[in-house]
Amino acid sequence: MTQRFSLLDSPIGELLLTGDSVSVTGIWMQSHRSEWQRTRTWQRDDRAFADTRAQLTEYFAGERSTFELSLAPEGTPFQRKVWNALCQIPYGETISYGELARRIGQPSAARAVGLANGSNPLPIVVPCHRVIGADGSLTGFGGGIERKRWLLAHEARYSKAVVDLFS
Repeated sequence: MTQRFSLLDSPIGELLLTGDSVSVTGIWMQSHRSEWQRTRTWQRDDRAFADTRAQLTEYFAGERSTFELSLAPEGTPFQRKVWNALCQIPYGETISYGELARRIGQPSAARAVGLANGSNPLPIVVPCHRVIGADGSLTGFGGGIERKRWLLAHEARYSKAVVDLFS
């Protein structure tokens, strides 16, 4: 099957979107593109990623807090369990690795949860940036701590704006 890709300019740098004709398999930031190798079987197809591009653009504009995309990340059953739990963290909120481990029913697996979090191939859409250290520090993010800080500040700004509308 021919794999497809698209490039999207964003406030945190150019994003490389990968997938097939049905699902998104990866969102790669410039700092971790070495994990993705383009071969002759990859074909640029911006139209195949029209929904992904539109929803990410809306997210960066502060107009979207959840995503409705067909996703097909490759990972172990444990990684998928962690990634599913990441999707339950509300927009504009953060939790610790320990709390995420508790939420998946494995309270002593914070370190393993951190590794699975770091292997997430769909950052932003599967919001691994919302997981922080137990002391509130910003720890590990494949896209770099500055991007993590930007994403959290972005969500805090827009989630507050949404709350203020109803105050």
